[in-house]
Amino acid sequence: MALQWEHVNVDAADPVALGRWWAEALGWVVVNDSAEEYEIRPARDRLPGLVFAPVPEHKTIKNRLHLDFRPDDQDTEVSRLLTLGARHADVGQGEQPWVVLTDPEGNEFCVLATRRS
Repeated sequence: MALQWEHVNVDAADPVALGRWWAEALGWVVVNDSAEEYEIRPARDRLPGLVFAPVPEHKTIKNRLHLDFRPDDQDTEVSRLLTLGARHADVGQGEQPWVVLTDPEGNEFCVLATRRS
């Protein structure tokens, strides 16, 4: 049996707005702009993608699954993401080499330290 990772589903109060935010943050392309299933991918024919779907409730607790990103320059990327609307988050991580941020709807993600050669 072979499985291919297609996408990660993200619950959203406003799928279009959140999907657009992530598309800009990641430099990805929109492959479906429906308010019921807004999908972005690294390129039109590349997987995996992110699918944003509407839910009536708002996020209330820390995510049990989150995305980690490894930048070329952590400080530059954190500043860029904050300018786009991300916010710093404290999920009890203490002093770590990664930075925990949230997207505009409060979903946590991490910007890891720059990889050493």
